[in-house]
Order: sequence, then C-alpha cells, then structure tokens
Amino acid sequence: MTKDVNTKRLVQQFIAFAKIASPSRQEGLFASYLTKELASLGFQTETDWAGKTINGNTGNLIATLPATGPGDPFMFCCHMDTVKPCENIEPLVNNNIIHTDGTTILSGDDKGGIAAILEGIRQVQEQNIPHGLIQVVFTIGEEIGMYGSKNLDYNKIKAKKAFILDAEGPLGTIVIQGPAKDVITAIIHGKTAHAGLYPEQGISAIQVGAQAISKMKLLRIDAETTANLGTISGGEATNIVADKLEIVAEARSLSKEKLDAQSQHMKGCFENAAHDAGAKADVKIERSYAPFHLAPDTPVVLQAYAAMKRIGLEPKLASTNGGSDCNIFNAKGIAAVDLSIGMQDVHTKEESLHISDLETAARLIVAIIESN
Repeated sequence: MTKDVNTKRLVQQFIAFAKIASPSRQEGLFASYLTKELASLGFQTETDWAGKTINGNTGNLIATLPATGPGDPFMFCCHMDTVKPCENIEPLVNNNIIHTDGTTILSGDDKGGIAAILEGIRQVQEQNIPHGLIQVVFTIGEEIGMYGSKNLDYNKIKAKKAFILDAEGPLGTIVIQGPAKDVITAIIHGKTAHAGLYPEQGISAIQVGAQAISKMKLLRIDAETTANLGTISGGEATNIVADKLEIVAEARSLSKEKLDAQSQHMKGCFENAAHDAGAKADVKIERSYAPFHLAPDTPVVLQAYAAMKRIGLEPKLASTNGGSDCNIFNAKGIAAVDLSIGMQDVHTKEESLHISDLETAARLIVAIIESN
C-alpha cells in the first residue's frame, strides 16, 4: 500500500506553480522552473522545437528517468499552459480547499496534475520503489488546440503508453473515449453598396450568413455530437452593405461518421444560402484531432484500473466530448488514458482544488508506477 504523501511539500509546490503565469505561447518561465525540479530528481531533460510552430517562447519539456527495475517504459503527461486571467495568481487555502480571491483562475488545470506527478516521483524515490523507464512530458499550447502534442518530437519518446492527468470529474475517472473535432471556416463574399442610397444593388454577406445559420443544426445534435458557432466578423459601417463575413465554427462527435455528416451539413448551409442570394461562400473544413476509443482490456487501462484499486478508489471508465493531448497521443500510436485529479470549475475564477484530492492524485502516481 502506498504511503501517505508529503502534503505540506505538495501544497507548497502547487502554490509555487500557480504563481508562475504560463498562458499559451508564454510557458517559458514555467518550463525553466520545471526543468530544474525534474533535474533535481535525476531526470534527463530536453526541450523540443514545438514552440516555433505557434510563435511561443518554449517547446515541450521532455524528461526521462532511467529504470531501476523491470517494467515497460511509460509516461506521464500534463500541459504547462493555462487559460487567462493567470497573472498574479494568489492561491488561498481555507478548509483544506485551495482557491483564489476571485480575480483570476487557480490554474489547477493542469498544474494540479504536474504537482501530483512530481510529488509521486519523489515518493517513489524516497520509498526506494523500483521502476521501469519513466518519461514525463509537459506540453505547450494545449488550451489553444493541443499544438504541443501535435508537434512533439516523437523521436524522443520511448513510451508506448501514457497517463494524462487532465480530466474533469471525480477521482477514479478513466477517460477511454474522446471525440474528433472539425473547425469549419466560412468566408462569405457579397457585394458592397451604399446602404442608404442604393441598398438593392448590394448583396449583404451578413444577411447571407444569417440565412445560413437559420437553417443550421447547432449545439446539442445528439448524445455523441455537438456543434457551435465560435466567432463572426465582418462589415465596415452601418451605411455600407457588407460584402464580406467570416464565421468560424466547430463540430465534434464520438462518431467519425456523425462528425463528417454534421460538418458537411454546416458547409452545405453556407453554400446554399450564398447560392440563393447570388453570393459566394468559401468553406473550409479542417480536422483538428481524431477520435480515440480504448478497449477496457487495453494494458494502459488495466494498469490505471489496478492502481486506483490499490489506493482505494473505485475506477470508472468514461467518455468525454472534450479534446485533450490524449487524442493526439492515441492517434500517434501511444495508448493514452486521461485521468481525473478532482479539478473543479476549471477555466473560471471560481476554480478550486481540494487538498485531499491533490494528495490522492499524488498517491495514484505512485500506485501507477508500482502497478507497471
């Protein structure tokens, strides 16, 4: 049975992490801090060039800890970037709950996972627990499209299974299924005219867009599929018939067939509305990431399941309609599961993290290593 973690050290480490602002594309300072921490634990660390793809100030942090015993190579992963507002975070602790003063996020997503990983590794070393080769990958740009894992230098990755600590839900959650996502970008070209003097000579791109949207199935499509309009921009002034409109939308589904159908439906709505109005619609569909679905008897799932049982958690296999680095790793041939660490109200100023959940997450890291 895994021993208790060093709670004081764990909480202090998380608070130190939270105070280092690391918005997407600006993870460099945090990466430097983590590099020193990992090196002090005996990891061989290096940074790849993924940051150049998004004009960021650092790449992914890849760390490798040599084996001290038998076991297959595996890796832990979290992302270093956070959503905003993340400047000047001041974590507060009340009734064993870590939160902020309500002016910023807490950044438990995903710094809670990072703190749990480092404390778990420390416990393994302090308890002299033998282990196979362990890799830790801390990615960049996850919050803006998983750009770190998409551009990771996979030549440096020896592991064929991965445990990602980035899932919502109660502790014990093992995410084994996630959706594919398409980004649909529509640019509608109308015809400009003076809106007061000769409006009939114009073709309003905004009106065409509205007609398209009125025909579109959006939000919850079915149990597996969603769609949303993200941004709309166009027009210059009220007295000019707008000749250009850009709409960026998304669709996602656990079913590739359903996603294809939904994306084509949205594309058709734009094109049909443009045709009817004598306008033109340039519509582009880009697959942002592929779906994944692991069988319950996949080794990485069985290892997570056994580790949770080992520390008294009741494992629950789950699916999600959110994307994560898990999607990318599975598409790259690395069997990956996403595990919950008990984050609450992430991406909001009401975000919080129970210290007991953080402790359990660190104990889970130890148990995963022991179960390998």
